[in-house]
Amino acid sequence: MTTVVKIGGARAVDPEGALADVASLVEDGEDVVLTHGGSTAVDETLEDLGEEPTYVETPGGVVGRFTDEDTMDVFKMVMPGKLNTDLVESLQNLEVNAVGLSGTDGKLLEGKRKSAVRVKEDGKKKIKRGDHSGKIESVNADLLETVLAGGYTPVVSVPMLGKEKGGGYTAVNADADRAAAAIAGALDADLVLLTDVSGIYENPDDESTKIDSASTPEEFSAVKSAAEGFMIKKVMAAEEALEGGASSVIVATANADKPITSALAGEGTTLEPGVLEAENETAQEAAK
Repeated sequence: MTTVVKIGGARAVDPEGALADVASLVEDGEDVVLTHGGSTAVDETLEDLGEEPTYVETPGGVVGRFTDEDTMDVFKMVMPGKLNTDLVESLQNLEVNAVGLSGTDGKLLEGKRKSAVRVKEDGKKKIKRGDHSGKIESVNADLLETVLAGGYTPVVSVPMLGKEKGGGYTAVNADADRAAAAIAGALDADLVLLTDVSGIYENPDDESTKIDSASTPEEFSAVKSAAEGFMIKKVMAAEEALEGGASSVIVATANADKPITSALAGEGTTLEPGVLEAENETAQEAAK
Protein backbone atom coordinates (compact mmCIF):
# COMPACT_ATOMS: atom_id res chain seq x y z
CA MET A 1 0.00 0.00 0.00
CA THR A 2 1.22 3.48 -0.89
CA THR A 3 0.89 6.41 1.50
CA VAL A 4 0.64 9.96 0.18
CA VAL A 5 1.71 12.52 2.77
CA LYS A 6 1.12 16.25 2.53
CA ILE A 7 3.13 18.52 4.82
CA GLY A 8 1.45 21.88 5.34
CA GLY A 9 3.26 25.10 4.61
CA ALA A 10 2.12 27.07 7.66
CA ARG A 11 4.81 28.63 9.85
CA ALA A 12 3.67 26.51 12.81
CA VAL A 13 4.32 23.23 10.95
CA ASP A 14 7.70 21.63 11.70
CA PRO A 15 8.53 19.05 8.97
CA GLU A 16 11.42 17.42 10.85
CA GLY A 17 9.38 14.68 12.55
CA ALA A 18 7.48 13.86 9.36
CA LEU A 19 10.68 13.54 7.35
CA ALA A 20 12.18 11.18 9.93
CA ASP A 21 8.97 9.18 9.81
CA VAL A 22 9.14 9.00 5.99
CA ALA A 23 12.68 7.64 6.34
CA SER A 24 11.49 5.00 8.81
CA LEU A 25 8.60 3.92 6.58
CA VAL A 26 10.83 3.71 3.49
CA GLU A 27 13.39 1.67 5.42
CA ASP A 28 10.57 -0.76 6.28
CA GLY A 29 9.80 -1.15 2.57
CA GLU A 30 6.75 1.12 2.41
CA ASP A 31 6.06 3.32 -0.63
CA VAL A 32 5.65 6.99 0.28
CA VAL A 33 4.87 9.97 -1.94
CA LEU A 34 5.56 13.25 -0.17
CA THR A 35 3.80 16.46 -1.20
CA HIS A 36 4.00 19.89 0.38
CA GLY A 37 2.49 23.32 0.66
CA GLY A 38 4.29 26.64 0.96
CA SER A 39 1.91 29.60 0.93
CA THR A 40 3.63 31.21 3.90
CA ALA A 41 7.04 31.07 2.19
CA VAL A 42 5.53 32.48 -1.02
CA ASP A 43 3.94 35.35 0.90
CA GLU A 44 7.18 36.12 2.75
CA THR A 45 9.14 36.17 -0.51
CA LEU A 46 6.59 38.47 -2.13
CA GLU A 47 6.87 40.84 0.82
CA ASP A 48 10.68 40.74 0.63
CA LEU A 49 10.33 41.83 -3.00
CA GLY A 50 8.00 44.67 -2.04
CA GLU A 51 4.84 42.96 -3.31
CA GLU A 52 1.62 42.32 -1.39
CA PRO A 53 0.03 38.86 -1.58
CA THR A 54 -3.53 38.96 -2.88
CA TYR A 55 -6.26 36.79 -1.41
CA VAL A 56 -9.85 36.68 -2.64
CA GLU A 57 -13.09 35.19 -1.38
CA THR A 58 -15.23 33.06 -3.68
CA PRO A 59 -19.03 33.52 -3.76
CA GLY A 60 -19.14 30.28 -1.74
CA GLY A 61 -17.08 31.83 1.04
CA VAL A 62 -13.77 30.02 0.40
CA VAL A 63 -10.69 32.23 0.67
CA GLY A 64 -7.80 31.55 -1.70
CA ARG A 65 -4.80 33.12 -3.35
CA PHE A 66 -5.15 35.19 -6.51
CA THR A 67 -2.06 34.37 -8.57
CA ASP A 68 -1.20 37.02 -11.14
CA GLU A 69 1.78 36.69 -13.50
CA ASP A 70 4.33 38.24 -11.12
CA THR A 71 3.11 36.11 -8.21
CA MET A 72 3.34 33.03 -10.42
CA ASP A 73 7.02 33.76 -11.08
CA VAL A 74 7.64 33.91 -7.32
CA PHE A 75 5.54 30.79 -6.82
CA LYS A 76 7.67 28.81 -9.29
CA MET A 77 10.84 30.05 -7.64
CA VAL A 78 9.78 29.20 -4.08
CA MET A 79 7.73 25.99 -4.39
CA PRO A 80 9.60 23.65 -6.78
CA GLY A 81 12.77 25.71 -6.40
CA LYS A 82 13.56 26.29 -2.73
CA LEU A 83 11.02 24.31 -0.69
CA ASN A 84 11.02 21.14 -2.79
CA THR A 85 14.82 21.16 -2.98
CA ASP A 86 15.09 21.68 0.79
CA LEU A 87 12.87 18.64 1.45
CA VAL A 88 14.79 16.47 -1.00
CA GLU A 89 18.05 17.56 0.61
CA SER A 90 16.72 16.70 4.08
CA LEU A 91 15.55 13.26 2.96
CA GLN A 92 18.88 12.53 1.29
CA ASN A 93 20.55 13.31 4.62
CA LEU A 94 18.23 10.71 6.17
CA GLU A 95 19.39 8.18 3.54
CA VAL A 96 16.14 8.38 1.55
CA ASN A 97 16.82 8.52 -2.18
CA ALA A 98 14.29 11.26 -2.89
CA VAL A 99 13.42 12.72 -6.30
CA GLY A 100 11.90 16.20 -6.58
CA LEU A 101 9.10 16.63 -9.10
CA SER A 102 6.82 19.51 -9.94
CA GLY A 103 3.39 19.05 -11.44
CA THR A 104 4.73 20.19 -14.80
CA ASP A 105 7.28 17.34 -15.01
CA GLY A 106 6.07 14.55 -17.28
CA LYS A 107 2.55 16.06 -17.19
CA LEU A 108 2.35 14.83 -13.61
CA LEU A 109 -0.51 17.18 -12.67
CA GLU A 110 -2.64 18.48 -15.52
CA GLY A 111 -5.90 20.36 -15.99
CA LYS A 112 -7.47 23.44 -17.54
CA ARG A 113 -6.11 26.84 -16.67
CA LYS A 114 -8.51 29.30 -15.04
CA SER A 115 -7.52 32.78 -16.18
CA ALA A 116 -10.53 34.41 -14.52
CA VAL A 117 -12.16 33.66 -11.18
CA ARG A 118 -15.46 34.63 -9.58
CA VAL A 119 -14.93 36.58 -6.38
CA LYS A 120 -16.98 38.44 -3.80
CA GLU A 121 -15.86 41.98 -2.97
CA ASP A 122 -17.80 44.40 -0.77
CA GLY A 123 -20.77 42.05 -0.87
CA LYS A 124 -20.85 42.00 -4.69
CA LYS A 125 -19.97 39.18 -7.08
CA LYS A 126 -17.28 40.08 -9.60
CA ILE A 127 -15.02 38.42 -12.15
CA LYS A 128 -11.29 38.97 -11.59
CA ARG A 129 -9.10 38.31 -14.64
CA GLY A 130 -5.41 37.53 -15.07
CA ASP A 131 -5.33 34.55 -12.71
CA HIS A 132 -2.83 31.72 -13.09
CA SER A 133 -4.60 28.80 -11.43
CA GLY A 134 -6.29 25.56 -12.30
CA LYS A 135 -8.02 22.45 -11.02
CA ILE A 136 -6.18 19.16 -11.45
CA GLU A 137 -8.05 16.85 -13.82
CA SER A 138 -5.44 14.13 -14.40
CA VAL A 139 -2.42 12.65 -12.63
CA ASN A 140 0.38 10.76 -14.37
CA ALA A 141 0.25 7.85 -11.94
CA ASP A 142 2.53 5.82 -14.21
CA LEU A 143 5.35 8.32 -13.63
CA LEU A 144 5.01 8.08 -9.85
CA GLU A 145 4.72 4.28 -9.94
CA THR A 146 7.85 4.10 -12.12
CA VAL A 147 9.79 6.28 -9.69
CA LEU A 148 8.59 4.21 -6.71
CA ALA A 149 9.38 0.92 -8.47
CA GLY A 150 12.93 2.18 -9.00
CA GLY A 151 13.40 2.55 -5.26
CA TYR A 152 13.04 6.33 -5.17
CA THR A 153 10.76 8.50 -3.02
CA PRO A 154 8.93 11.22 -5.00
CA VAL A 155 8.62 14.68 -3.45
CA VAL A 156 5.90 16.49 -5.40
CA SER A 157 5.18 20.19 -5.59
CA VAL A 158 2.73 22.30 -7.52
CA PRO A 159 2.55 24.19 -9.95
CA MET A 160 0.45 22.08 -12.26
CA LEU A 161 0.38 22.14 -16.04
CA GLY A 162 -2.56 24.28 -17.16
CA LYS A 163 -4.08 23.71 -20.59
CA GLU A 164 -4.89 26.95 -22.41
CA LYS A 165 -8.14 27.29 -24.36
CA GLY A 166 -6.18 28.22 -27.48
CA GLY A 167 -3.76 25.31 -27.12
CA GLY A 168 -0.50 24.88 -25.30
CA TYR A 169 0.29 24.88 -21.61
CA THR A 170 1.08 27.34 -18.82
CA ALA A 171 2.43 26.50 -15.37
CA VAL A 172 -0.29 27.55 -12.92
CA ASN A 173 -1.01 27.44 -9.22
CA ALA A 174 -3.15 24.70 -7.65
CA ASP A 175 -4.18 24.04 -4.09
CA ALA A 176 -1.59 21.76 -2.47
CA ASP A 177 -4.16 19.80 -0.40
CA ARG A 178 -6.20 19.07 -3.50
CA ALA A 179 -3.05 18.14 -5.44
CA ALA A 180 -2.24 15.60 -2.73
CA ALA A 181 -5.84 14.37 -2.92
CA ALA A 182 -5.63 13.86 -6.68
CA ILE A 183 -2.39 11.91 -6.30
CA ALA A 184 -3.80 9.73 -3.50
CA GLY A 185 -6.87 8.97 -5.58
CA ALA A 186 -4.81 8.06 -8.65
CA LEU A 187 -2.62 5.69 -6.61
CA ASP A 188 -5.47 4.19 -4.50
CA ALA A 189 -3.40 5.30 -1.52
CA ASP A 190 -3.95 6.39 2.06
CA LEU A 191 -3.71 10.17 2.32
CA VAL A 192 -2.25 11.83 5.40
CA LEU A 193 -2.75 15.60 5.58
CA LEU A 194 -0.34 16.94 8.19
CA THR A 195 -1.10 20.37 9.59
CA ASP A 196 -0.65 22.41 12.78
CA VAL A 197 -3.68 21.00 14.64
CA SER A 198 -4.40 17.44 15.76
CA GLY A 199 -7.48 16.92 13.58
CA ILE A 200 -10.91 18.36 12.82
CA TYR A 201 -12.67 19.77 15.89
CA GLU A 202 -16.41 20.08 16.49
CA ASN A 203 -15.52 23.37 18.19
CA PRO A 204 -12.57 24.86 16.27
CA ASP A 205 -11.27 26.50 19.45
CA ASP A 206 -11.38 23.36 21.61
CA GLU A 207 -8.93 20.51 20.89
CA SER A 208 -10.89 18.22 23.24
CA THR A 209 -13.73 18.17 20.69
CA LYS A 210 -11.61 16.45 18.02
CA ILE A 211 -13.63 14.16 15.75
CA ASP A 212 -11.85 10.79 15.74
CA SER A 213 -13.38 9.35 12.58
CA ALA A 214 -16.20 9.40 10.07
CA SER A 215 -17.36 6.36 8.12
CA THR A 216 -20.96 7.24 7.17
CA PRO A 217 -22.51 10.08 5.19
CA GLU A 218 -24.19 11.36 8.36
CA GLU A 219 -20.88 11.49 10.23
CA PHE A 220 -19.22 13.20 7.27
CA SER A 221 -21.99 15.81 7.24
CA ALA A 222 -21.04 16.66 10.83
CA VAL A 223 -17.38 16.96 9.78
CA LYS A 224 -18.30 19.37 6.98
CA SER A 225 -20.36 21.47 9.37
CA ALA A 226 -17.50 21.65 11.86
CA ALA A 227 -14.82 22.70 9.34
CA GLU A 228 -13.94 26.39 9.36
CA GLY A 229 -11.21 28.54 7.81
CA PHE A 230 -8.30 26.61 6.32
CA MET A 231 -9.91 23.32 7.34
CA ILE A 232 -12.68 23.78 4.74
CA LYS A 233 -10.19 23.15 1.92
CA LYS A 234 -8.81 20.08 3.68
CA VAL A 235 -12.29 18.58 3.95
CA MET A 236 -12.90 19.39 0.28
CA ALA A 237 -9.61 17.70 -0.59
CA ALA A 238 -10.52 14.67 1.54
CA GLU A 239 -13.81 14.26 -0.30
CA GLU A 240 -12.08 14.52 -3.69
CA ALA A 241 -9.44 11.97 -2.63
CA LEU A 242 -12.06 9.44 -1.55
CA GLU A 243 -14.11 10.02 -4.70
CA GLY A 244 -10.94 9.43 -6.73
CA GLY A 245 -10.20 6.09 -5.06
CA ALA A 246 -8.10 6.86 -1.98
CA SER A 247 -8.26 4.19 0.74
CA SER A 248 -8.63 6.71 3.57
CA VAL A 249 -7.83 10.28 4.49
CA ILE A 250 -6.40 11.31 7.85
CA VAL A 251 -6.06 14.91 9.02
CA ALA A 252 -3.46 15.05 11.80
CA THR A 253 -0.74 17.16 13.37
CA ALA A 254 2.74 17.33 11.86
CA ASN A 255 4.16 18.33 15.24
CA ALA A 256 4.13 14.90 16.87
CA ASP A 257 6.56 12.06 17.35
CA LYS A 258 6.23 9.88 14.22
CA PRO A 259 3.27 11.90 12.92
CA ILE A 260 2.61 9.74 9.84
CA THR A 261 2.79 6.43 11.67
CA SER A 262 0.59 7.84 14.45
CA ALA A 263 -1.97 9.12 11.94
CA LEU A 264 -2.16 5.74 10.18
CA ALA A 265 -2.63 4.10 13.60
CA GLY A 266 -5.71 6.20 14.35
CA GLU A 267 -4.51 9.55 15.64
CA GLY A 268 -6.07 12.61 14.04
CA THR A 269 -9.40 12.53 12.20
CA THR A 270 -9.83 9.55 9.87
CA LEU A 271 -12.28 9.74 6.97
CA GLU A 272 -13.22 6.48 5.26
CA PRO A 273 -14.75 5.78 1.81
CA GLY A 274 -18.09 4.88 3.44
CA VAL A 275 -18.78 8.60 3.94
CA LEU A 276 -19.60 8.82 0.23
CA GLU A 277 -21.87 5.77 -0.10
CA ALA A 278 -25.18 7.64 -0.14
CA GLU A 279 -23.93 10.11 -2.76
CA ASN A 280 -22.61 7.26 -4.92
CA GLU A 281 -25.91 5.36 -4.66
CA THR A 282 -27.83 8.50 -5.67
CA ALA A 283 -25.57 9.01 -8.66
CA GLN A 284 -25.96 5.36 -9.70
CA GLU A 285 -29.76 5.57 -9.45
CA ALA A 286 -29.77 8.75 -11.55
CA ALA A 287 -27.68 7.01 -14.21
CA LYS A 288 -30.17 4.14 -14.59
